[in-house]
Amino acid sequence: MTVEAHKETLDFQAEVSQVLNLMIRSLYSNKEIFLRELISNASDAAEKLRFEALTDEALFEDDPEPRIRVEYDKERRTVTISDNGIGMNRQEVTETIGTIASSGTRQFIESMTGDQSKDSQLIGQFGVGFYSSFIVAEKVTLITRRAGLGPEHGVRWESAGEGSYSLETVEKAGRGTDVILHLREDESEFLDGFRIRSVIGKFSEHIAMPIEMLK
Repeated sequence: MTVEAHKETLDFQAEVSQVLNLMIRSLYSNKEIFLRELISNASDAAEKLRFEALTDEALFEDDPEPRIRVEYDKERRTVTISDNGIGMNRQEVTETIGTIASSGTRQFIESMTGDQSKDSQLIGQFGVGFYSSFIVAEKVTLITRRAGLGPEHGVRWESAGEGSYSLETVEKAGRGTDVILHLREDESEFLDGFRIRSVIGKFSEHIAMPIEMLK
């Protein structure tokens, strides 16, 4: 199917499904790491933008200050992690999230030890951190737009983590990425501001940009 297709449903690479199952099963009691991984990804996206903007300042789009924002909505049961970093185009979303062929999925699976603290460190090394979202979420929606492309080049990716995902072109005014986690029924602890702040405080020491959270 062509990249221009407005909406399509695609199957995950087999190894992605394995990673999802492994991660949910073996890291469940250390589930707050999903926030560490998504904030780390957001920080990486800001660094990539900073690097690319060295040769093309227009990528900043009148919004030069990098930031990460974490929001939660008790009624909708969502937690959203947003950044104004480099963002992704449709092909990059497919390559990065649908197949993760470029990252060491198989090596990650083979390296899992069953030791929770060791395994949770492996996630970042192998670039599979995005999938830790499914430890707490029954569905994940990602909306992104690559810096330098027009608002009509936004991409919406969505999956319940069960073998397939949908991909469609949408409008997105600002560059960067929003990851929206639709929490499972038994994960209400992450709809508490104090709980989220304490997790962010624990994991964000190495993040060199502000992490905003509405009071």
